Amino acid sequence: MAASADRRPPAGELHVVTGAFGYTGAAIARQLIAAGRRVRTLTNHPREPNPYGSSIEVAPLDFNHLKELTKNLEGAAALYNTYWVRFPARGMTHDTAVENTLRLMRAARDAGVRRFVHVSITNADRTSPLPYFRGKGMLEGQIANSGLPFTILRPTVIFGPGDILINNLAWMLRRIPIFAIPGDGEYQLQPIFVEDLAVLAMAAADESADSIVEAAGPEVYRFGELVRTIAAAIGSRARIVRANPGLALAAARIVGLIMRDVTLTRDEIAGLRASLLIAEGAATGHTRLSEWLRTNAAELGVRYASELARRRPS
Repeated sequence: MAASADRRPPAGELHVVTGAFGYTGAAIARQLIAAGRRVRTLTNHPREPNPYGSSIEVAPLDFNHLKELTKNLEGAAALYNTYWVRFPARGMTHDTAVENTLRLMRAARDAGVRRFVHVSITNADRTSPLPYFRGKGMLEGQIANSGLPFTILRPTVIFGPGDILINNLAWMLRRIPIFAIPGDGEYQLQPIFVEDLAVLAMAAADESADSIVEAAGPEVYRFGELVRTIAAAIGSRARIVRANPGLALAAARIVGLIMRDVTLTRDEIAGLRASLLIAEGAATGHTRLSEWLRTNAAELGVRYASELARRRPS
């Protein structure tokens, strides 16, 4: 969503988004810009070309320079935090991500940010055996006791153009003759459209009470059903079979080696099989994945979406 070179950013209250050059952060930034808000992104790649032109201000997301981080948050009506790591890589772990987020929270508190909108995960739990969910649960507790006015958004699995899970399932179904479903495939998930999540995030900035919001779409799928739905939408002829989870993980690792990425991890399979990507309450997203698939089938899975490419070194 590029702006003309001579357009000045809108005046008014500042809204800060971490990772507006990424995926979820980009969707939030688009919603804010469309609403005429003044937007700044904190990014690990501040020297990259700015696809938004002058519609968005750019500043570094540098956790090692607290004073600069605080300065870049001063005057913000809201900070939308999408920062996290999907899996450990390149020296980054979930523990590192927790520590960095705590630094960001301290900077937000020192800068007087009026609302902290944090993207967590459904079923976040500080006692979880899975580091992703455990780290998110630890942060939820810290946020609740931070003194910052907050909204915690708990998305399930996010879909949209170029997402990781749905797109790459389609990519594999287009190219691999046999698709292995880990286990019985009866475990459930409840996908939410990325733009619906962004709308929830922007609305949260105007709330006065602290809250935790389940961010989930209107449809619930069993994993095997989801794979077959995607296959039907794109016209895949892949044979879909149930497999031992270890065998399915080995197949995913082979794809990862070919694509120089991490396609699926053991912990992610465990989270899927435990049906952790289901919201506890009513759906808050409105876009139905089944309808979105019909509209976007021609583009879905044409290109592989690489997690490691998005997490490129600074």
